Amino acid sequence: MPFGPRPASAPPAAAHLSGQRAAVLDRLREQARGSRIADLAAELELHPNTIREHLDALTHAGLVERDRAEPSGRGRPAWLYSAVDAGVDSPLADPRLRDYAGLAMSLSATLTRISTDLEHDAVTAGIEWGRELAAADSTEGTPAERLLAVLAQLGFAPEAGTGTEIALTQCPLLDAAHRYPEVVCRVHLGIVRGALEVFGGEDAESAALAPFAAAGSCRLELPRSAEE
Repeated sequence: MPFGPRPASAPPAAAHLSGQRAAVLDRLREQARGSRIADLAAELELHPNTIREHLDALTHAGLVERDRAEPSGRGRPAWLYSAVDAGVDSPLADPRLRDYAGLAMSLSATLTRISTDLEHDAVTAGIEWGRELAAADSTEGTPAERLLAVLAQLGFAPEAGTGTEIALTQCPLLDAAHRYPEVVCRVHLGIVRGALEVFGGEDAESAALAPFAAAGSCRLELPRSAEE
């Protein structure tokens, strides 16, 4: 297995979902077949109208699609909802991910040309982004647990390891990270630090990221205070 993460299959739009909406999308991704509103409402313990509202928004965002169930008896068949799979083998199949990756590549090239302190500027930009993402997050738990939720929604597919180590097994900007690691990977580190600041973790600046450090992942090391 090559060193470093795989491309992310989830489009970046998922990063801005509320906790409930992300939970609906995650449940659909776990289902081999489409799900009905009533089934999702029972599984997630939410009102069917709330589920319908989330599904409408996810469908509009291109993250979910719906089809009619097979007819059975009288009445119109129910809608079946399924998560849209961009596919790990085709990470740029979704046009939003393609545009996002193209913008990241362009900004990385520009910053490389004009910055007098490239790594510092990249981390600073990431910190601001991380603060915004954390401020919009509604999950609960320790700073580390909340950070894992944010990273999952961004498409990093994080896996908690021993102690404070986290493996990032996917990357939403893999091509740009390979070409401009001093920018993209430092921005990702800044996201972690900015989010931890908002979540209440002390020593957020001590979080460290080792890009392409292991077979199939990058390695993220969090401060011990993030677990408290």
